[in-house]
Amino acid sequence: MTAPVTVSERDLRTLLGIVGDRRSDLPKTGGLPPSLLGDLMDQIRCDVVAFYTNDTDRQVRCLAQQSPVDFDADGDERPFWMHYWDCDPCCYADRSGDLRSVTKISDFYSARQWHNTGMYSDYYRPAGVEHELILCLPAGPNSTVGPLRTMRMALARESGPDFSERDRGLLALLRPHLHQAYLDAERRRDNMPRLTPRHRELLRLVAAGHTNAQIARRLCISEGTVRTHLENIYRRLQVSSRTAAVTRAFPDRAAM
Repeated sequence: MTAPVTVSERDLRTLLGIVGDRRSDLPKTGGLPPSLLGDLMDQIRCDVVAFYTNDTDRQVRCLAQQSPVDFDADGDERPFWMHYWDCDPCCYADRSGDLRSVTKISDFYSARQWHNTGMYSDYYRPAGVEHELILCLPAGPNSTVGPLRTMRMALARESGPDFSERDRGLLALLRPHLHQAYLDAERRRDNMPRLTPRHRELLRLVAAGHTNAQIARRLCISEGTVRTHLENIYRRLQVSSRTAAVTRAFPDRAAM
């Protein structure tokens, strides 16, 4: 469903910047860095972008990430699943097995037809969504993705013109790179040191240059407790110094 489209050199440079940067804002619970989604929204204008896994057998979204996070939606997915199999844009990937095409609602319905569907009346219109661009990605490394489970990215507009062929083409070009960005995020999450919130709080003070005595006063604990925490931190991170612990715990210092 992807028509030929001309992409400028400027577009290509911007796309490389979106997927090429190593980003520090890695969500701990899964998904892509929010800054990546924000940059994508700047390149393909939309009001909200969602990244999620549809499990149509269980009728749940196993991973649900949205930018902006405060987008006005009531979170009730029941109307979505009630109309899912009757809504061609929503169930297209499941029915066809085509996980490569980037699709729009207007690929399946005219505006009048779309407005007459139960999905639009009960789910999209209350959420304020008029147009949507949908991309499927391959299965994640920790997912059991069968014929009834797909990982998707959806860009939505509340009003205005529909997504263009340029928008579709750019998202199609980004598809393998977005998949790689997701795999990289999963790998980095798996390798993140398992520290308690107290450990991280203490290490941030270490990184700021505080001594054990200063840390003890700041945290209202004894110096002996600070030393015990540091020993536990060293053991968990498999390091032997304060500097190495900070570097290991905070590989991207912006995350502090």
